[in-house]
Amino acid sequence: MQHPLDIFRFCPKCGSTDFGINDHKSKRCSNCGFIYYFNPLAATVGIITNDKGEILVATRSKEPAKGTLDLPGGFCDSYETAEEGVAREILEETGLVVKETRYLFTLPNIYIYSGMELHTMDMFFMCEVEDYSRMTADDDVAKLQWIKIEELQSKDFGLRSIARSIERFKKMYENNEL
Repeated sequence: MQHPLDIFRFCPKCGSTDFGINDHKSKRCSNCGFIYYFNPLAATVGIITNDKGEILVATRSKEPAKGTLDLPGGFCDSYETAEEGVAREILEETGLVVKETRYLFTLPNIYIYSGMELHTMDMFFMCEVEDYSRMTADDDVAKLQWIKIEELQSKDFGLRSIARSIERFKKMYENNEL
């Protein structure tokens, strides 16, 4: 099995090629002693519903999983909270302004970017937005649509954590846990 950091051959601190496996989640530089840990990246996902029992669903315009269904969200930027990150991503992808967020759950994921497996920790939030009239697909979203919660099919979602979240969300919805 390949070590998750094998793609990195040089120490990011001193540039040495003496940068080898330290343990299952880190590499260590024999030259300067720097240890680089392979930790998941923070990502957020917004779940937006309306009063008709529908959820806002996006169609991905880019790889990975281009053309499949998705939920609005993305990677957190440095120095922003998860709540700020999900609000920013929703604004960028849908034009909607988030006025309130409520944390639901997390799921681990592997996101393929430029041929590299990025491990993420996806944080899911219920998001209340101000005004649906400004909704428009943008950024890496090809299309936005409302789908009845009961009609959601996890197999239509191309990213593993999003597909898993659909099943979890539907159970929470059916059990009135939202």
